[in-house]
Amino acid sequence: MTLQSSSSEGAGGVPRTSTGSTASSENQVNADGPCGGDVDVSAEKPSTEDLKNIEDLPILDVEGKSHPFKSLYSGEQGPKRTLILFIRHFFCGNCQEYIRTLASSITPESLTSSRTPTELVIIGCGQPDLIPMYAETTSCRFPIYADPTRKLYDHLGMSRTLELGPARPDYIQTSLLSNVMKSIYQGVMSGRGALKGGDYKQVGGEFLFEDGKITWCHRMRNTRDHAEIPVLRKVLGLDDERPPIRKRWSTNLGRAISDRKRSWSRSRSRTRNEGA
Repeated sequence: MTLQSSSSEGAGGVPRTSTGSTASSENQVNADGPCGGDVDVSAEKPSTEDLKNIEDLPILDVEGKSHPFKSLYSGEQGPKRTLILFIRHFFCGNCQEYIRTLASSITPESLTSSRTPTELVIIGCGQPDLIPMYAETTSCRFPIYADPTRKLYDHLGMSRTLELGPARPDYIQTSLLSNVMKSIYQGVMSGRGALKGGDYKQVGGEFLFEDGKITWCHRMRNTRDHAEIPVLRKVLGLDDERPPIRKRWSTNLGRAISDRKRSWSRSRSRTRNEGA
């Protein structure tokens, strides 16, 4: 089945979806092409058969322990309602802005107390060693996992590109230069971890699992194309509640770098002392 463009949207700005998903070689070529506009991705939901093929693929937790992918949306008491967000590499400033904005609008408490209790999980394509840094940087309280093989990204029809897209989304509240500088700094400060962030061309998407099936999905068409927070709130049934207002993050990069440098220095010092 050939992927179709996901540019069309339904009521309320929620992207239209249907069934099935398989990435075509033509779309993969487009995704790896030069920077420009959006890349073509599918608007179709993965089928039950598609999920059967990936349910046992491994994801890694913060300790590096392996878990089957299906453990995120099914449990001992049966299927769970789970929203899974696939981000880019762990140093991506755009995705970090997305998770910061998300964390200020949607909380674990608001999801568990909603009409349909829901879990939210984040998956990155880097190594699990960087999960603590990512959680601290984004103030994220949701579980974060890693898929360094990117097999889930491939099977679920997500693409690869470095294109920025036509416009800055609402969830990004800092400048492109600031995000780039922070990303570079994080890579430098992580030492050998700079090579563990993940594929820089990989883009992600959002998938809602209900009753063991994907009932809604959105795939990124560029590096800044996560589903906007109001769209997620509507999909989750939170649109009738007023979201918290996120404080605008300081553009004073020097102060942010200084604070983070002290925090990471203490972490490295503790690690050396424990290993002594």
